[in-house]
Amino acid sequence: MVWLRTVVREFYGLFVDDGRFAVTVVIWLGACWLILPHVAVGAFWPGVLLFAGLAAILVENASRRARK
Repeated sequence: MVWLRTVVREFYGLFVDDGRFAVTVVIWLGACWLILPHVAVGAFWPGVLLFAGLAAILVENASRRARK
């Protein structure tokens, strides 16, 4: 069964390099999906907020990785 764990870990590593980054992106996407349709803003702003949040997550992750 050790080989199965190794295969699953390698398969996971193909798609997710940084688990914290992936979880943060999924949480942000879920929050935008749940909240933005209920906020009374123009059609332009949900896209801007989605992009700004994802860009902030990317910058934070890159700066954290650069310090290592």
